[in-house]
Amino acid sequence: MGNSNAVANAAAVVTKPLTAYGVCSGSVRYHCVVDGDTFWSGGIKIRIADIDTPEVSEPRCSSELALGNKATARLVELVNEGSFEMRAWPGRDEDKYGRKLRVLVRDSRSLGDILVSEGLARTWTGRRQPWC
Repeated sequence: MGNSNAVANAAAVVTKPLTAYGVCSGSVRYHCVVDGDTFWSGGIKIRIADIDTPEVSEPRCSSELALGNKATARLVELVNEGSFEMRAWPGRDEDKYGRKLRVLVRDSRSLGDILVSEGLARTWTGRRQPWC
């Protein structure tokens, strides 16, 4: 990921989970993954700002659900591999659903870019595109 000045100057939070992340279930959500681009960290809902992944809660076709499940499982692996930074998205702290917009970075690489390179996500272009 190329670091723009806005991203480089944004306050970064280094996160090292005290407990491993799993897939969210039930109503208590503290450290868990919702889908390939949404997770809870320390009780705060985070939307990974630089990517879009297929939906798992309301997929439009079976192939979207299958790819969304793969993206979710891979995000669980990535966030559990070690500490990462959560960098603010330039110009916007939250989305319309109240989720914090953050780019996850480990060793100067966006975890979102890893998902994109593996075919499990698309780079965020400002609007959702169909997966079916």
